[in-house]
Amino acid sequence: MISAPIYPRLTIPPLENGDQLTRVEFERRYSAMPNQKKAELIEGVVYMASPLRVQGHGEPHSDIMTWLGVYKAATPGLMSADNTTVRLDADNEPQPDALLRIKVGGQSTISEDDYVEGAPELIVEIAASSASIDFNQKLKVYRRNGVQEYLIWRVYDGEFDWFRLNAGEYIKLETNENGIIYSQTFPGLWLDKAALLAGNLAKVLSVLQQGLASQEHQDFAQKLQSNS
Repeated sequence: MISAPIYPRLTIPPLENGDQLTRVEFERRYSAMPNQKKAELIEGVVYMASPLRVQGHGEPHSDIMTWLGVYKAATPGLMSADNTTVRLDADNEPQPDALLRIKVGGQSTISEDDYVEGAPELIVEIAASSASIDFNQKLKVYRRNGVQEYLIWRVYDGEFDWFRLNAGEYIKLETNENGIIYSQTFPGLWLDKAALLAGNLAKVLSVLQQGLASQEHQDFAQKLQSNS
Protein backbone atom coordinates (compact mmCIF):
# COMPACT_ATOMS: atom_id res chain seq x y z
CA MET A 1 0.00 0.00 0.00
CA ILE A 2 1.36 3.38 -1.06
CA SER A 3 0.85 6.13 1.44
CA ALA A 4 -0.30 9.53 0.27
CA PRO A 5 2.48 12.12 0.32
CA ILE A 6 2.61 14.34 3.35
CA TYR A 7 3.09 18.00 2.53
CA PRO A 8 4.45 20.41 5.12
CA ARG A 9 1.78 22.62 6.57
CA LEU A 10 2.32 26.34 6.17
CA THR A 11 2.04 27.97 9.58
CA ILE A 12 1.87 31.42 7.95
CA PRO A 13 -0.06 31.60 4.65
CA PRO A 14 1.71 33.41 1.82
CA LEU A 15 0.50 36.77 0.61
CA GLU A 16 -1.76 36.57 -2.42
CA ASN A 17 -2.87 39.39 -4.67
CA GLY A 18 -6.41 40.37 -3.70
CA ASP A 19 -6.28 38.99 -0.15
CA GLN A 20 -8.44 40.92 2.30
CA LEU A 21 -6.45 41.31 5.50
CA THR A 22 -5.99 43.47 8.55
CA ARG A 23 -2.78 45.45 8.70
CA VAL A 24 -1.44 43.21 11.47
CA GLU A 25 -2.04 40.05 9.43
CA PHE A 26 -0.63 41.72 6.31
CA GLU A 27 2.62 42.51 8.12
CA ARG A 28 2.81 38.98 9.54
CA ARG A 29 2.56 37.40 6.10
CA TYR A 30 4.79 39.99 4.44
CA SER A 31 7.54 39.39 7.03
CA ALA A 32 7.38 35.66 6.29
CA MET A 33 8.15 36.32 2.60
CA PRO A 34 11.66 37.89 2.66
CA ASN A 35 12.05 37.61 -1.13
CA GLN A 36 8.85 39.52 -1.86
CA LYS A 37 9.94 42.88 -3.29
CA LYS A 38 6.76 44.92 -2.95
CA ALA A 39 3.29 44.40 -1.55
CA GLU A 40 0.83 46.98 -0.28
CA LEU A 41 -2.36 46.98 1.74
CA ILE A 42 -4.87 49.46 0.36
CA GLU A 43 -8.31 49.64 1.98
CA GLY A 44 -7.75 46.16 3.42
CA VAL A 45 -6.85 44.57 0.05
CA VAL A 46 -3.40 43.23 -0.85
CA TYR A 47 -1.78 44.52 -4.03
CA MET A 48 1.43 42.90 -5.26
CA ALA A 49 3.61 44.64 -7.83
CA SER A 50 4.32 43.25 -11.27
CA PRO A 51 7.82 43.36 -12.81
CA LEU A 52 8.77 46.97 -13.58
CA ARG A 53 9.89 48.25 -16.98
CA VAL A 54 12.76 50.72 -17.40
CA GLN A 55 11.00 53.54 -19.22
CA GLY A 56 7.63 52.84 -17.66
CA HIS A 57 8.91 53.04 -14.10
CA GLY A 58 12.63 52.63 -13.44
CA GLU A 59 13.98 55.78 -15.10
CA PRO A 60 11.10 58.09 -14.04
CA HIS A 61 11.49 56.82 -10.48
CA SER A 62 15.22 57.54 -10.58
CA ASP A 63 14.61 61.09 -11.83
CA ILE A 64 12.11 61.80 -9.05
CA MET A 65 14.50 60.50 -6.39
CA THR A 66 17.29 62.67 -7.80
CA TRP A 67 15.05 65.76 -7.71
CA LEU A 68 13.90 65.09 -4.14
CA GLY A 69 17.41 64.13 -3.05
CA VAL A 70 18.89 67.44 -4.21
CA TYR A 71 16.14 69.32 -2.36
CA LYS A 72 16.72 67.31 0.80
CA ALA A 73 20.49 67.90 0.63
CA ALA A 74 19.90 71.66 0.66
CA THR A 75 17.18 71.59 3.34
CA PRO A 76 18.05 70.51 6.91
CA GLY A 77 15.58 68.51 8.95
CA LEU A 78 14.00 66.51 6.13
CA MET A 79 13.95 62.81 5.30
CA SER A 80 13.35 61.36 1.85
CA ALA A 81 12.74 57.66 1.29
CA ASP A 82 12.42 55.27 -1.62
CA ASN A 83 9.85 52.41 -1.57
CA THR A 84 9.39 52.57 2.19
CA THR A 85 6.44 51.05 4.05
CA VAL A 86 4.09 53.62 5.60
CA ARG A 87 1.63 52.64 8.33
CA LEU A 88 -1.32 54.94 7.74
CA ASP A 89 -4.27 53.28 9.49
CA ALA A 90 -5.76 49.89 10.32
CA ASP A 91 -6.53 49.07 6.66
CA ASN A 92 -3.76 50.85 4.79
CA GLU A 93 -0.05 50.17 4.61
CA PRO A 94 1.24 51.46 1.26
CA GLN A 95 4.80 51.43 -0.01
CA PRO A 96 5.01 54.68 -2.00
CA ASP A 97 7.65 55.11 -4.67
CA ALA A 98 8.99 58.22 -2.94
CA LEU A 99 8.21 60.33 0.10
CA LEU A 100 9.45 63.49 1.77
CA ARG A 101 8.79 64.17 5.45
CA ILE A 102 9.69 66.69 8.14
CA LYS A 103 11.67 64.86 10.81
CA VAL A 104 10.94 67.08 13.82
CA GLY A 105 7.48 68.55 14.23
CA GLY A 106 6.08 66.88 11.13
CA GLN A 107 3.04 64.67 10.69
CA SER A 108 4.81 61.31 10.76
CA THR A 109 7.23 59.46 13.03
CA ILE A 110 9.63 56.52 12.73
CA SER A 111 8.54 53.51 14.77
CA GLU A 112 10.81 51.43 16.99
CA ASP A 113 10.88 48.75 14.29
CA ASP A 114 11.91 51.36 11.66
CA TYR A 115 8.71 52.02 9.72
CA VAL A 116 7.09 55.35 8.90
CA GLU A 117 3.93 55.83 10.95
CA GLY A 118 1.44 58.53 10.02
CA ALA A 119 1.18 60.59 6.87
CA PRO A 120 4.37 62.02 5.34
CA GLU A 121 3.95 65.57 4.10
CA LEU A 122 4.62 64.59 0.46
CA ILE A 123 4.26 61.34 -1.49
CA VAL A 124 5.10 60.55 -5.11
CA GLU A 125 3.83 57.57 -7.07
CA ILE A 126 4.95 56.48 -10.55
CA ALA A 127 1.72 55.27 -12.14
CA ALA A 128 1.05 53.51 -15.42
CA SER A 129 -2.02 55.57 -16.29
CA SER A 130 -5.16 57.19 -14.92
CA ALA A 131 -6.64 53.70 -14.59
CA SER A 132 -4.10 52.70 -11.94
CA ILE A 133 -4.60 52.22 -8.23
CA ASP A 134 -2.34 55.24 -7.60
CA PHE A 135 -4.81 57.56 -9.33
CA ASN A 136 -7.88 56.09 -7.68
CA GLN A 137 -7.82 54.12 -4.42
CA LYS A 138 -4.52 55.52 -3.17
CA LEU A 139 -5.55 59.10 -3.86
CA LYS A 140 -8.55 58.66 -1.57
CA VAL A 141 -6.47 56.96 1.12
CA TYR A 142 -3.76 59.62 1.09
CA ARG A 143 -6.35 62.42 1.14
CA ARG A 144 -8.21 60.88 4.08
CA ASN A 145 -5.01 60.36 6.08
CA GLY A 146 -3.73 63.90 5.55
CA VAL A 147 -0.86 63.60 3.06
CA GLN A 148 -0.39 67.29 2.28
CA GLU A 149 0.88 66.92 -1.28
CA TYR A 150 0.41 63.94 -3.56
CA LEU A 151 2.26 63.75 -6.87
CA ILE A 152 1.39 61.20 -9.54
CA TRP A 153 3.49 60.71 -12.68
CA ARG A 154 1.21 58.94 -15.15
CA VAL A 155 3.97 57.77 -17.47
CA TYR A 156 1.94 56.22 -20.29
CA ASP A 157 -0.52 59.14 -20.26
CA GLY A 158 2.37 61.61 -20.46
CA GLU A 159 0.95 63.53 -17.49
CA PHE A 160 2.11 64.69 -14.08
CA ASP A 161 -0.51 65.58 -11.45
CA TRP A 162 0.36 67.54 -8.30
CA PHE A 163 -2.38 67.62 -5.67
CA ARG A 164 -2.45 69.83 -2.57
CA LEU A 165 -4.67 69.08 0.42
CA ASN A 166 -7.04 71.97 1.10
CA ALA A 167 -9.88 71.76 3.63
CA GLY A 168 -9.90 67.98 3.42
CA GLU A 169 -9.95 67.82 -0.38
CA TYR A 170 -7.23 67.58 -3.01
CA ILE A 171 -6.93 70.48 -5.42
CA LYS A 172 -4.66 70.18 -8.43
CA LEU A 173 -1.77 72.64 -8.59
CA GLU A 174 -1.16 74.12 -12.03
CA THR A 175 2.01 75.44 -13.62
CA ASN A 176 2.65 79.17 -13.73
CA GLU A 177 3.36 81.15 -16.90
CA ASN A 178 6.88 79.70 -16.95
CA GLY A 179 5.67 76.10 -16.72
CA ILE A 180 6.77 75.67 -13.10
CA ILE A 181 4.83 74.13 -10.20
CA TYR A 182 5.66 75.36 -6.70
CA SER A 183 5.23 73.16 -3.63
CA GLN A 184 2.99 74.75 -1.01
CA THR A 185 4.40 72.58 1.78
CA PHE A 186 8.11 72.66 0.95
CA PRO A 187 9.13 76.17 -0.14
CA GLY A 188 11.72 76.09 -2.92
CA LEU A 189 10.67 72.68 -4.21
CA TRP A 190 10.08 73.84 -7.78
CA LEU A 191 9.35 71.58 -10.74
CA ASP A 192 9.55 72.27 -14.45
CA LYS A 193 6.79 69.89 -15.50
CA ALA A 194 7.53 69.91 -19.24
CA ALA A 195 11.23 69.26 -18.65
CA LEU A 196 10.45 66.33 -16.36
CA LEU A 197 8.06 64.75 -18.87
CA ALA A 198 10.62 65.27 -21.66
CA GLY A 199 13.34 63.51 -19.63
CA ASN A 200 15.42 66.71 -19.37
CA LEU A 201 16.73 66.13 -15.87
CA ALA A 202 19.40 68.83 -16.23
CA LYS A 203 16.72 71.50 -16.69
CA VAL A 204 14.63 70.03 -13.87
CA LEU A 205 17.59 70.42 -11.51
CA SER A 206 18.43 73.88 -12.85
CA VAL A 207 14.92 75.12 -12.04
CA LEU A 208 15.12 73.43 -8.63
CA GLN A 209 18.32 75.36 -7.92
CA GLN A 210 16.41 78.57 -8.56
CA GLY A 211 13.88 77.48 -5.97
CA LEU A 212 16.62 76.64 -3.49
CA ALA A 213 18.06 80.14 -3.95
CA SER A 214 14.70 81.81 -3.19
CA GLN A 215 14.10 83.74 0.01
CA GLU A 216 11.16 81.46 0.79
CA HIS A 217 13.44 78.43 0.87
CA GLN A 218 16.05 80.18 3.00
CA ASP A 219 13.38 81.14 5.54
CA PHE A 220 12.00 77.58 5.57
CA ALA A 221 15.47 76.07 6.03
CA GLN A 222 16.17 78.40 8.96
CA LYS A 223 12.86 77.46 10.58
CA LEU A 224 13.59 73.73 10.25
CA GLN A 225 17.08 74.20 11.62
CA SER A 226 15.78 76.05 14.66
CA ASN A 227 13.31 73.23 15.34
CA SER A 228 15.92 70.46 15.19
